[in-house]
Amino acid sequence: MSSNDISPPKAQVNRPRRTRLQNAFREILKAPITAKFGMLVILTYGFIAIFAPFLTPYSETEIVGPEFDVWGNEFILGTDGLGRDMLTRLLFGARNTVGIAFITTLLAFVIGGIMGLLSAIYTGWFDQVASRVVDVLMAIPQLIFALMLLTIFGTSIPILIIVIATLDATRIFRVTRAVSLNVVVLDYFEAARLRGERIFWLCIREILPNITAPLLAEFGLRFCFVFLMIAALSFLGLGIQPPTADWGSMVRENAVLITYGDITPILPAIAIAILTLGVNFLVDWFLHKSSGLKDGH
Repeated sequence: MSSNDISPPKAQVNRPRRTRLQNAFREILKAPITAKFGMLVILTYGFIAIFAPFLTPYSETEIVGPEFDVWGNEFILGTDGLGRDMLTRLLFGARNTVGIAFITTLLAFVIGGIMGLLSAIYTGWFDQVASRVVDVLMAIPQLIFALMLLTIFGTSIPILIIVIATLDATRIFRVTRAVSLNVVVLDYFEAARLRGERIFWLCIREILPNITAPLLAEFGLRFCFVFLMIAALSFLGLGIQPPTADWGSMVRENAVLITYGDITPILPAIAIAILTLGVNFLVDWFLHKSSGLKDGH
């Protein structure tokens, strides 16, 4: 028997992987203009967040000129009330606001996702206790609850991440539990449980592959809500603290310029709005693709 009969050619082995990549690329090319806009926005913001220190000659806290310098004199977007470059603050604000929001959303999904999976599997007392605790937490307005907790425990970045992630995990718990309950009643899951498979194996191999699409869509939506909450808390003075650049606090610090016809305070708000819009466009397209519905003509 020849060696060709024993092992297939290398190109044939790698073909399925290349085919999946080609299919994904074709799907992106066929995406609507709104989804492409969302991808472009997310990639741009991600690039700025990663390379912010290399895109400007100043640091986010460096005083480089007179306070409230106008646009174009020496600095493209002028300076703020302390003489810091506004463009630099805007770029570093992307790193701080978006980065912290992403980490917070990940932590919220870890907490809420694990609790939701376990609650769907253990439908007895564990599910009852977890669901009632979540009901109590969700009964309190989230922003008011966050303000109260941050006032008590402080406003450092780790505390901010933990507080918002814990509060947002209640929403993720509800979604994860709901979609997981549709899986645990199916025959193949019951067969795996009767085989004696461990809980970790059941979650990773039986439940998660079947609920990935709604969870990814929920991740995009939750990121928007977390992002907006951090900006709101910073605007109120209990979010990311100065001198760290943050879009919410930048609006508050430069709000006085609006009375003089200067649109500088609006720039961080526009940056927030564009990112929120881009993420929502991408989530809408992803939900449409995962639903299996065909585009209408």
